[in-house]
Formats: sequence, structure tokens, C-alpha cells
Amino acid sequence: MGRAGGEEEGGRNVEQRGPADERGQFLALLEDSAEDLYENAPCGYLSTLLDGTIAKINTTLLGWLGHERDVLVGRRTFSDLLTVGGRLYHETHFVPLLRMQGEISGIALELNAADGSRLPVLVTSTVRTGSDGEPLLIRTTVFDARDRRAYESELLRARQESERERERLKALNVTLQKTLLPPALANVPGLEVAAYYHIASLDEVGGDFYDLFPLADGTWGMFLGDVCGKGAAAAAVTSLARYTLRAAAVYDPDPAAVLTNLNTVLNHEYNGTDPRFCTVIFGLLTPDTDRGGFHITLASGGHPPALLMRADGTADYLPTPGGQLIGILPHAHIATTTLRLDPGDTLLLHTDGLTEARTPAGGDRYGDDALHDLGHTLAPTTASATIGAIRDLLDTFDAGVEDDTAILAIHVPRLGSEEQR
Repeated sequence: MGRAGGEEEGGRNVEQRGPADERGQFLALLEDSAEDLYENAPCGYLSTLLDGTIAKINTTLLGWLGHERDVLVGRRTFSDLLTVGGRLYHETHFVPLLRMQGEISGIALELNAADGSRLPVLVTSTVRTGSDGEPLLIRTTVFDARDRRAYESELLRARQESERERERLKALNVTLQKTLLPPALANVPGLEVAAYYHIASLDEVGGDFYDLFPLADGTWGMFLGDVCGKGAAAAAVTSLARYTLRAAAVYDPDPAAVLTNLNTVLNHEYNGTDPRFCTVIFGLLTPDTDRGGFHITLASGGHPPALLMRADGTADYLPTPGGQLIGILPHAHIATTTLRLDPGDTLLLHTDGLTEARTPAGGDRYGDDALHDLGHTLAPTTASATIGAIRDLLDTFDAGVEDDTAILAIHVPRLGSEEQR
């Protein structure tokens, strides 16, 4: 039996719903959802007229700014919401680009809130046109950039702290490097002495070292060396080597004995899984009171040979073949040589940071031959002139100097010359 207008189920009347009714309710719900999405979207929406007057603004953006809708709509422009700097950028860059391109996105600005605070935002604007192609209004999407700004600020703070820490580390490295070198070289009567230390990087302490100091009986000791590696570990070896050499020379000034003592100390101290070693050249200087000049005995433990620049304009290396690295073996072979340094002669000791440096042209190693040629060009020369020439040379290499370089030059002035006065 049919039921007019509906049917009874469980004592209740249920109205029949046709497809048209369900579609109408769906459209009403969809329209309500679209409006709710606009008003309460996770971003701000703003529609303005072409002159910037605010025509529509969603609840999200109003909540961020703390403004009432009727205070802004039809009364204020988008530019009014910007800070002074943002307003200037808006007029000089934002608006012209928007007119030319029809869209501009991802622009960082700050909006003034009702309580006087500033809201960092990212803005994207699009010009909407009519069917005739003429612009009608501007639609703007505003994203809250507070979290991003906080993240960027934290990154900036971390970067600044890192830079400060790096500067502190550089200062510490420079200070530590200075403690590994003599504050001043000893003044040796009848001898001109000059030295220079070139730091390849302020970020790490190098392992080069040198010294010149008095011994008993009117003799003098000098040394120059290079510890393997860089950093704090190398600095510890450098300090140990420097003070061991001085102490060993006081006990027995024979150059071979001095390096043998250093070899024993380093081999005992660093014979584990992290061995440490160095190259060293040690010299004993004895003045010749009768003829002038100095008698010199050099002992080398795997170090580059010294360069002798004579008063007659010649230059030659003083070979010490077979000298072994200091600290590697329990009993290292120490190579020695003797020479006489006459008035007008200059002796140069250096570490391999000089000859291993890369030249600006082609990036080739500078090499021993080039240094020999430089010595031949300089001879006859003085200690200070030699150091000055090598400093200028290292400056031309710039970043090509990959390792620290220590140089020590000694020169016997000619009697009665300007050098002697």
C-alpha cells in the first residue's frame, strides 16, 4: 500500500529525497566549505583595487594583524600595512614589476600589526583581468614567515658564532706558533743573522722551527727543522724537539750527537700507533779569531741541504747524503759536513715549504733547482737581503704556498764594509 508524501518506518515519517535535492545540498555544502577555506586558510588572502585599496581580506590575515575588517576594507591600502622600508620597496620595485609581469612571488616584506609589532611575511601577488584583458584587481597571498625568520636568525647567529670561534682559534694558533719560535735570535759577534717564518694557514699550527743560541767556549748552536703534520699534535712534537735540541747541545755540542739524542727522545716518545718524526739540520759555529769568519759543522737528519752563497758570486748546496728522518728508527744515520764561512759568504737554511710551493705560472713546484738559481743570482749577498728576496718570492706564490716555511740565513760581513759597521 502506497504512502503519500513518505512512508512510515519504526513509527517515524521519512520524506523521500530525490537526486536534485541531494545535489543541491552538496553544492550548498561545497559553497560553504569554499568560503570557510578562504576565510580560515593557513595563509592570508587579500584582494585590492588597482590603486591598492583593500577590497577583501580573509579572517586569517586579520587575526595575524589584529585589525577589524571594517577598519581596512575600503579605507586602507595594502601599502598602508607595510613598514616604511617595505612601502618604499613596494612603490619602487614591487608595483612596477607586477604591472610588467602580471605576477610577482616570494617577496619578503614586513606588515605592521595593530599592536605596533611587525609581522614578517612572504607575499605573492597576481593581477586579475577581465574578459577584455584589462586589469581589474590584484589578488595577494600572504604567508607567515615568522618561523622562517626565526630559523634564518638562528642560522645567522650560529654562523656569526662560528666566525668568532674561528677568529679565536686563529688567534690561539698564532700565539701558540709564536711560543714555538725564539722571541729573538742571539746576537753573534762577527755574524749577521736573519730569519723568517711564513704561515701557510692561520687555521692550523705548523711544525717548522729554528733557533740560534750560545754554547760554552765561544761557540754557537743553530738548528732548523720541520715536524711531520700540523695542528696541536705537531706543535707538541715541535716544542719537544726544540727544547731537546738546546738541552742536548749543552750536554754535547757535537752536531751528530745532538741529533742522535733527539732521535732517541722522539723514537721513545712516539713509537706507538701514531709515530711522529721530523727533519732537522743542526750546526755548530766556531769563530776563527785569526782569519775571521766561522768554522761550521752541519749535521742533517733527512733535511733539505743548506745553500751556500759565496763572496765570489757562486752558489752551491752543501750535500749531506744519507741522513735519515729523526724519530723513525731507534738508531738513525746522521750525515755531517763541514765548511768555512768566510767574510762575504752567506749560508741559507730552509724547510721544504719553500721548494714545494707551487708557482703562479702553471702551478709547478718551485723546486731545488730554482732555489739554487736564485742563490746564484743573489750572491754575493747578506742575510737580510736573502730573507727579503725569499719573502718577496713567497708573496708571489700566494696560495701556492701550501706548507709553512721557515728560513734562517747567516752572513759574515766583510771587514771594513758597511755591513760590518
